[in-house]
Order: sequence, then C-alpha cells, then structure tokens
Amino acid sequence: MNVSVFGGSQLNEGSQGYADARSLGELLARRGHTVLTGGYTGTMEAVSRGAAEAGAHVVGITCDEIGNWRGLPANRWVAEERKETTLIERLLALIEGCDAALALPGGPGTLAEIALMWNLMIIGAEARRPLILIGDGWGKVWDSLYSELGDFTPAAQREYLQLAKSPLGAVEALDAWRG
Repeated sequence: MNVSVFGGSQLNEGSQGYADARSLGELLARRGHTVLTGGYTGTMEAVSRGAAEAGAHVVGITCDEIGNWRGLPANRWVAEERKETTLIERLLALIEGCDAALALPGGPGTLAEIALMWNLMIIGAEARRPLILIGDGWGKVWDSLYSELGDFTPAAQREYLQLAKSPLGAVEALDAWRG
C-alpha cells in the first residue's frame, strides 16, 4: 500500500516524538508499504528515515511555496521527490496518492491534512480508506470537537476517523483493515 503520514515539522532528533515517528516509518517498511510524507523536517524526516533505513521506498511530496518559505530541500531519506507548485496541490497529492493515511501529532498543517482528507471522503470526492490519528492529543481534539460542535458532525461522519494510541496500534489497525 501507499501510506501517507501526516505530522508536524517541529520535532527534533532525540525527542520522543521523533523516535515514535521513526518507529512508525520502520513498522510501515517492514510490512512492505511505500511511505509518503511531506518530505521536509520533523515528523516527515523521522518517518522517512525509519522507513528508508528499513528498506521502504520513501516519497516526499514537496512544493515550491514551502520550499521558498523555508529555504529547505527535501530531507535526505526521501528516495523520490514529487514537487508540486502550491501547498494545496501538495496536500491533494498526499491524499490522492495514498491507500491509507496516518496522522502523528502536529499543528495547523497536520490538522489541515486530516480535515481535508476527512471532508473529501465524506462528500465522496475521495474513496473511503483508513485515516488513523495517532496519540492521545488527537483523541482530546476530537472529543472536544464532538462535545462542543457535535451537531455539525453526525455519527456517520465520525466513523471515517480512527484513533490509535501508538504507532504500533495504528499499524495494527491498518493491518486489520487490509484483512
């Protein structure tokens, strides 16, 4: 499968979040998946590194807008860079190019990736497939959303999201979906 991994760019090597992201990349590689990330730093680097070191093909979806803003190339563990022009094109490439998506902790960019994929599946513009959010933080975010704005998110739409406590739990949920 082609598995997109969403997550924040702020992680540094040596942090627990970086170790978790690297572990996720390795777990996906050991199951034979191709790993797609946003291609830059933080979570994207750690997942790319774990996957590449375990033998997976790693695709980095980058874009001119972020490249110009940050002044950074794709991380060194990306085997194949697919460069888009705009951030929106990049987001769509990550979503349209995957058979499943996993989201580690992150900020506004990660939230945008999750929300866009979720909404595209809800309206039928994208096929329904796993969208698994990893970590207690996402559980709290979604509990708050449903508690405060639940009338805007019917139960049937909530079923498009899965929560997992850890990278291993997310990969096990992905394995179960594949059957």
